[in-house]
Order: sequence, then structure tokens, then C-alpha cells
Amino acid sequence: MFNTRPFLALVLVASYASAAVLNFGANGLKKKAPGDVVTQCTVPGTVALTFDDGPYIWETDIVDSLNAAGAKGTFFVNGNNWACIYEDSMVSRLQYAYGAGHQIASHTWAHLHLPTLDAASLNTQFFLVEDAIHKITGAYPAFTRPPYGEYNQLVQDVAASRGQTLVNWDFDNGDTAGLSGAQSLDSYRARIADHPSTILTLNHEINPSTPQIVPEVIAQLQAAGYTLVTLAECLGEAPYQYVDEPQPRDSTWTCAV
Repeated sequence: MFNTRPFLALVLVASYASAAVLNFGANGLKKKAPGDVVTQCTVPGTVALTFDDGPYIWETDIVDSLNAAGAKGTFFVNGNNWACIYEDSMVSRLQYAYGAGHQIASHTWAHLHLPTLDAASLNTQFFLVEDAIHKITGAYPAFTRPPYGEYNQLVQDVAASRGQTLVNWDFDNGDTAGLSGAQSLDSYRARIADHPSTILTLNHEINPSTPQIVPEVIAQLQAAGYTLVTLAECLGEAPYQYVDEPQPRDSTWTCAV
């Protein structure tokens, strides 16, 4: 078996040295305020539908629903949580979402409680999934959602050093808090009735009820006049630090790290 530890150590050292470079996108413009925590969209009339904890078996269904309605979504993915990101089926799902123009962002490698970790462990949790997304799609993510929405100053500092903006939400559909699909849909209806200028949602693609209600959620949001865009679009920012070509599968495509 290929020993990934020396490779990982070398890349982590390189990531410290190149942190300033990673703060720039392909257009050469510095990304705004890495390390800050975003909790709402800033472009009026937009909604960012975001989906956590993938890639998972229903991701393609969600993408198809978004595509059918001319909507965009954002997928905050883990490396090794409900599934290994390097499994052939998960790679295909991630590439399908990315290829359809949806945003792929980081939810860290193993969905740990980040405030309990030291700087080295945080860098590992950030790097491993950033690297996986880059290998699979060719895009190096610029946004990270901390698991459970938890962060402290050290998490922010490490995120900043990696060119990452942290993202939480201002609406939770409750799909991991025990709400049924019908109850989650009612929560959406109540939020839409309030008609805020923007909505930054939290959904979980690993909950079977979520992909089932996505078509109706989209329909109701669009009927209320909202434009459904990626997280980056709802903030007026670039979704990735840089984009090049996907990499060929090799022995580093493993969750055994």
C-alpha cells in the first residue's frame, strides 16, 4: 500500500509557504476577507441552496432537480464521512455536479469538531478535502463550512492562511433535527412568507427527505421572485481560488490517511 504520510507532510509544508498565492484566483484578484464567517447572502433577491455532508447517493437527484428548474446549488462536501470522496461513484457524482455549473465547496475531511483541534490537525482537515476536490474537478475551493457551524479564532486563522472563507447559514431546514420532509417544506414556506431580501440555506444531502422536497422548494422560491444561485454568486465572489484540469487517478486517491 502507498504510504501517504510523507506525501501529506510535504504538501502541508508547501501549503503554508504558498498560502499567500492561494488567496488569488485565476483572474489575479484577491479574494475578499478569507477567514471571515459568512452567514447571509449579499446580492439582493438571491437564494443560495446549500447541501452538506456529501457526496452521497442522492446528489445526482438534487442536481437534476436544480438543472430542470434552471437553478444553481452549492455542495459542501466531506472527504471521509458518509462515504469516501474517492469512491468511483462519488467521484462521478461530484464531477456531474461540478460539470453542471454547481459550486463545490469544503465541509472538511472527516466532519470533526474543529474547535477541539490544534493548528496542524486543522490544516490536515482543511487540506485533505481541498486536495480531493481539486484532484477530482480541477477547482481549488475558496469556501469552507465548518462542521456543526462550529469555529473559534484558531479555526478562522487557519482558514485565512488557506484562503478560505467560512460559511454558515441564516436558514436551517431542520432535516437533521428530526423534521420530516413535510415539516421542512413548511419551514421553507414560513421563511418565504417573511420575504427576506436573501436566504442562505442549510440542507443535508444525506437525508432521504431532502432530495424529495427540493423540486417543490425550488418552485416556491422562484414563485416568490427569488433567483437561485451558487453561494459565490449570492456573495458576488469567485467560487474557487483557481481552476485547472482534473488529475488522473493514482495511489493518492485514498481515504486511508
